[in-house]
Amino acid sequence: MPSKDIKSEIGIVHNLTMKPKLTRRNFIKPLAIAGLSLPFTSRAFAQLAEKGKRIGIIGLDTSHSVAFTKSLNASAANPAYDGFKIVAAYPQGSRDILSSTERIPGYTEEVKKLGVEIVPSIQALLEKVDYVLLETNDGRLHLEQAIEVFKSGKTTFIDKPIAASLSDAKAIFHEAEKYQVPIFSSSSLRFATGMPEIKQGKIGAVLGADTYSPMKFEKTHPDLFWYGIHGVEMLFAVMGTGCVSVQRSISENQEVCTGIWADGRIGTFRGLKAGKQEYGGTAFGKSGVLTLGPYNGYDPLLVQIISFFKSGIPPVEKAETLEIFAFMEAADKSKKKKGARIKLQL
Repeated sequence: MPSKDIKSEIGIVHNLTMKPKLTRRNFIKPLAIAGLSLPFTSRAFAQLAEKGKRIGIIGLDTSHSVAFTKSLNASAANPAYDGFKIVAAYPQGSRDILSSTERIPGYTEEVKKLGVEIVPSIQALLEKVDYVLLETNDGRLHLEQAIEVFKSGKTTFIDKPIAASLSDAKAIFHEAEKYQVPIFSSSSLRFATGMPEIKQGKIGAVLGADTYSPMKFEKTHPDLFWYGIHGVEMLFAVMGTGCVSVQRSISENQEVCTGIWADGRIGTFRGLKAGKQEYGGTAFGKSGVLTLGPYNGYDPLLVQIISFFKSGIPPVEKAETLEIFAFMEAADKSKKKKGARIKLQL
């Protein structure tokens, strides 16, 4: 039941708006007129969010957190979001990746303006939400943070990379199964332009694919885990599972990872280290060739996340996610062995 002060805040809003329908825009404006502070705005907004559709964020050290909040909490949100809102966030993400930690104060202020209550711990977050977006940019923290969430039984989306190692990725799935919590992880590039057509069979059976994306590095993560994962995820979204080996070729401006699938198909990922930074690729099918990309924003991924929250059915299988990480670890070993072909180890 809402507390007395929350009831008062909501009452003020009702009296000031004098409108039968309360929207995000006419909610914030009268509060500003009334001189109420942002924490009150956040608390009242959380109370007004429909129970069963309340989402919490862990980690405000990534632009994804702000982008997701802007989309879901907009007054004219995509109807496919079905009224789901982000109501609370625990800001702490990476502790030592400067490019992440320096973002937290600014992103915290941005989501507060969108009606999100900032809480001091994951436990405090779990008391206020029905579902969780684990957005922490640092994959090394995902296992410990995920376990805390899994104990609550709340369905969880874990942003890329699901972990900073294949062993941690396996452990996360093990813990999710232990606590019977539905989870999935994905890059938004999995749902880029052209991907639905592949799934619908527009070019027939896929015989091979080439994908590309920017390839930025972070010393705390294996090379492809930090940013190359976008293009690798696109590759597996098209090719599916069954990759048995990978060979990595490196030059100053680009890198190419060539995967061989068990049925003889070949798929490549090209990491762009210089020049125009784009996302895309080409899929080669039995009855046609299709261009993949360009990147079309977060909406396609968010639609999948909301559908997952409602159904509990992940749009990306555990086996595929783990094979992606086995591919990236094998590519790292290939680099250390000067381009040798490395078998995937799952």
